[in-house]
Amino acid sequence: MTSKTPAASGASAISAHLAVRKDWLARRREEVLEPELAIVDPHHHLIDRPESGTYLLPDLLDDIASGHKVVATVYLEWLSMYRAEGPEEMRPVGEIEFANGVAAMSASGGYGVPRVCSGIVGHADLMLGARVTGVLEAMIAAGGGRFRGIRYIASSDPDQALWGAMLARPEGLLRDKRLREGFAQLSPLGLSFDAWVYHPQLGDVIDLARTFPQTPIVLNHVGGAIGLGRYKGKRDEVFADWSARIAELAACPNVTVKLGGLGMKMFGFDVHEGELPPSSEQLATAWRPYIETCITAFGPGRAMFESNFPVDKGSYGYGVFWNACKRLAQGASAAEKADLFHGTASRFYRLGL
Repeated sequence: MTSKTPAASGASAISAHLAVRKDWLARRREEVLEPELAIVDPHHHLIDRPESGTYLLPDLLDDIASGHKVVATVYLEWLSMYRAEGPEEMRPVGEIEFANGVAAMSASGGYGVPRVCSGIVGHADLMLGARVTGVLEAMIAAGGGRFRGIRYIASSDPDQALWGAMLARPEGLLRDKRLREGFAQLSPLGLSFDAWVYHPQLGDVIDLARTFPQTPIVLNHVGGAIGLGRYKGKRDEVFADWSARIAELAACPNVTVKLGGLGMKMFGFDVHEGELPPSSEQLATAWRPYIETCITAFGPGRAMFESNFPVDKGSYGYGVFWNACKRLAQGASAAEKADLFHGTASRFYRLGL
């Protein structure tokens, strides 16, 4: 299927991921399920750059206005808003300054109830080794008490261009001696680590978690079970491999998992190709094996639903996404739902909610 450019289709581009088509998304509206269930969205981005489109506080608030009770959010780095000047290694501090500014706007109460960017996760170059400590300390200072840790993306696959991931990273990156010297600086500063890998690299996260048992790690996007390229048409085989690794990773008590990101093209669900946007029932049916496997392995106390917006917005709307999550959690107790939708995120990111 040949896709139009954002300019040609009237869509807005968000990075190399699926284009956001607001007219298409508007064709699916649903009544909000369990509207009083409090939600902390522990994984979203904000961005404004020519090649990637714009998604800033007003855009996020428009999505939150779909009706779910989002009380707080956590900002995740997206290599965005870096300082234009100064030492290269210190430029990512600009993203923390930006996110903290958005958090201050939200905390004023002038933008509604949700406390956006209550927690902030940035990027620092762990390949600096022990020298990364200076960068982390600068981020702590810039975060106004909201900086919680870093994400260092290690996802890489020979076929990744098929889903728009253009930056090649070396295999075994999380096992690199110099990177681990940098990683060792997180725990003494009270910082956590967001891990984003594809399922073939889950063994690297397992080894990392075992080597650094005092460092809290959260696995992004259910561990990236690839559904395209050489894995296309092999969903059962991939699922068996992925689920075995998830069970092994869950045995590490310092690891938590994020339940989301499944709207990205790499998973191969292709819901963006429908004439209509998917319903929450469709999403819940497609995702159930992955979500239930993670919850069974980690338990609700170490699992949290995440929107991954605006990246996943190319596949479905914000309100439909949270309805799908609520359908997936229908059999959970009130206490388990509290963990999955806000408690686990608040504890992991130390939000005090």
